[in-house]
Amino acid sequence: MAGMTGRVTGTVGPGLVGEVIIRIRGGAEHFLAYPALDERDRIPIGTVVTVVEHLPPRTVYVTTAYAT
Repeated sequence: MAGMTGRVTGTVGPGLVGEVIIRIRGGAEHFLAYPALDERDRIPIGTVVTVVEHLPPRTVYVTTAYAT
Protein backbone atom coordinates (compact mmCIF):
# COMPACT_ATOMS: atom_id res chain seq x y z
CA MET A 1 0.00 0.00 0.00
CA ALA A 2 2.94 2.34 0.48
CA GLY A 3 2.99 4.87 -2.34
CA MET A 4 -0.74 4.72 -3.04
CA THR A 5 -2.72 7.94 -2.97
CA GLY A 6 -6.02 8.68 -1.30
CA ARG A 7 -8.21 11.54 -0.13
CA VAL A 8 -8.77 12.70 3.45
CA THR A 9 -12.35 12.18 4.64
CA GLY A 10 -11.70 13.00 8.31
CA THR A 11 -9.09 15.57 9.38
CA VAL A 12 -5.62 14.07 10.01
CA GLY A 13 -3.30 15.74 12.50
CA PRO A 14 -1.35 15.56 15.73
CA GLY A 15 -3.48 14.06 18.47
CA LEU A 16 -6.23 13.13 16.00
CA VAL A 17 -7.27 9.87 14.43
CA GLY A 18 -8.18 10.86 10.89
CA GLU A 19 -9.68 8.93 8.02
CA VAL A 20 -8.76 8.51 4.37
CA ILE A 21 -10.38 6.75 1.43
CA ILE A 22 -8.11 4.80 -0.90
CA ARG A 23 -8.96 3.08 -4.18
CA ILE A 24 -7.84 -0.52 -3.75
CA ARG A 25 -8.90 -4.02 -4.84
CA GLY A 26 -11.32 -2.71 -7.46
CA GLY A 27 -13.17 -0.44 -5.05
CA ALA A 28 -12.61 2.24 -2.44
CA GLU A 29 -11.95 1.55 1.25
CA HIS A 30 -11.68 3.73 4.35
CA PHE A 31 -8.65 3.56 6.64
CA LEU A 32 -7.77 5.20 9.95
CA ALA A 33 -4.99 7.70 9.29
CA TYR A 34 -2.16 9.35 11.19
CA PRO A 35 0.41 11.89 9.95
CA ALA A 36 3.58 10.09 8.81
CA LEU A 37 6.05 12.87 9.33
CA ASP A 38 6.45 15.37 12.10
CA GLU A 39 3.61 17.41 10.61
CA ARG A 40 2.47 20.04 13.07
CA ASP A 41 -0.39 21.21 10.89
CA ARG A 42 -3.63 19.37 10.31
CA ILE A 43 -4.34 17.80 6.93
CA PRO A 44 -7.86 18.99 6.07
CA ILE A 45 -10.71 17.07 4.48
CA GLY A 46 -10.36 16.80 0.70
CA THR A 47 -6.55 16.85 0.65
CA VAL A 48 -4.83 14.27 -1.56
CA VAL A 49 -2.36 12.21 0.49
CA THR A 50 0.25 9.52 -0.12
CA VAL A 51 0.47 6.41 2.05
CA VAL A 52 3.89 6.11 3.68
CA GLU A 53 3.23 3.07 5.87
CA HIS A 54 0.40 0.54 6.32
CA LEU A 55 -0.33 -1.23 9.60
CA PRO A 56 -2.79 -4.06 8.98
CA PRO A 57 -5.63 -4.31 9.02
CA ARG A 58 -6.91 -0.71 8.57
CA THR A 59 -4.36 1.89 9.67
CA VAL A 60 -2.14 4.05 7.47
CA TYR A 61 0.40 6.80 7.97
CA VAL A 62 0.09 9.52 5.34
CA THR A 63 1.67 12.72 4.11
CA THR A 64 0.32 15.35 1.74
CA ALA A 65 0.83 14.35 -1.88
CA TYR A 66 1.28 17.87 -3.26
CA ALA A 67 3.00 20.89 -1.79
CA THR A 68 0.76 23.91 -1.49
